[in-house]
Amino acid sequence: MIAPGKTMTHSQFIVAESLAATIDELYQKFGVWRTARALLFVAWKRRQIYEGVSGLSNYQLRDIGLPEREEGLDYRSLLALHVSRLK
Repeated sequence: MIAPGKTMTHSQFIVAESLAATIDELYQKFGVWRTARALLFVAWKRRQIYEGVSGLSNYQLRDIGLPEREEGLDYRSLLALHVSRLK
């Protein structure tokens, strides 16, 4: 749903429509439950990858081909520094 006063650009509409068409195609080919299960599995795998690299520095992320994080430390990296000192 689009918020009042906001409109989708033409390129956003094309992407949204092609995504809907792709999902519809997957649904027709594999059924709703297999498509939903695959979507959840992919989301879970992505989350595992992110959590696995959340403690790496921008230099290390760049070395393995991942995008760098914005400057500044977030609470997870600060917590990781303190927890590692306790071990």
